Amino acid sequence: MMTLWNSALTLFRALFYWVEAIFLFFIPRRFRFKDVSNDIVLITGGGNGFGQMLAMRFTQLGSTVVLWDIDESNLLKTKNAIRKFGGLCYCYTCDVSNRSNVYSTAKKVKEEVGDVTILINNAGIVFGKPFFELDDENIVKIFNVNTLSHFWTCKAFMPSMREKGRGHIVSVASLAGLTASPNLTDYSATKFASVGFQESLWLETYFNNYENINFTTVCPFYMNTALFSGVSSEIIGILDPEYAAEEVIKAILTNQNIVIVPRFFYILYALKSFLPSKTLLALYDFFGVQRMMASRKNQ
Repeated sequence: MMTLWNSALTLFRALFYWVEAIFLFFIPRRFRFKDVSNDIVLITGGGNGFGQMLAMRFTQLGSTVVLWDIDESNLLKTKNAIRKFGGLCYCYTCDVSNRSNVYSTAKKVKEEVGDVTILINNAGIVFGKPFFELDDENIVKIFNVNTLSHFWTCKAFMPSMREKGRGHIVSVASLAGLTASPNLTDYSATKFASVGFQESLWLETYFNNYENINFTTVCPFYMNTALFSGVSSEIIGILDPEYAAEEVIKAILTNQNIVIVPRFFYILYALKSFLPSKTLLALYDFFGVQRMMASRKNQ
């Protein structure tokens, strides 16, 4: 009898959340935004590019912004730009691939700024080479930066979120972490790992009754930033980072669990789960995925 009751309750909950999602879909997101003016937002890789754009947006929302990057000069430029807007910004030179550096810098942030309530794991690198041209050292390096750093930052900042009973973990992954691309075996592998890490940690956090710690996984198409400079797409244009940043901010403010930018790729992601592999290959060939990285400028 209890099993029957639990089954009925689970079915009811599933239907309720499904109807709720449909209802919320028709409500403009701006009416569902949460207030982040009292939040301390830490962004790794915040010295330039996409991280810098996110930092500027959070400044406009009244958040205290903490930026980590290995490039001190870019950090200072971003800090000065934020302060011109009257924002509060703290900058730290930190190599996120170095576990001890992450922990020591996190300790400084806690002492000098306070408890981070929104963590954005944005730092990333890409080599964009065919598999047999990859250096072994660079394979290790890209995993350290793109994936393992998420372990260290979450271990450093989540305890205070658990104590406060609230927080938000954001992972800037990639569409390449949902559907792979040739000449990106190392990068795709790190992003698939990041997506899996984020989902597993979200579930673990939820089932340990920390429901007010939210998770957002960001999966954008190639953006027109230094990371993918020169990359071209024959069918779909390269993503405007300012548009992507705005979509990510909206997702964070509404506690959206996963965001794919542009939205067209939700369709491709859904199709991947049931289309025959040869059909997928035909679609990939149509979009020219095998040629996208050929025009990328070496960084």
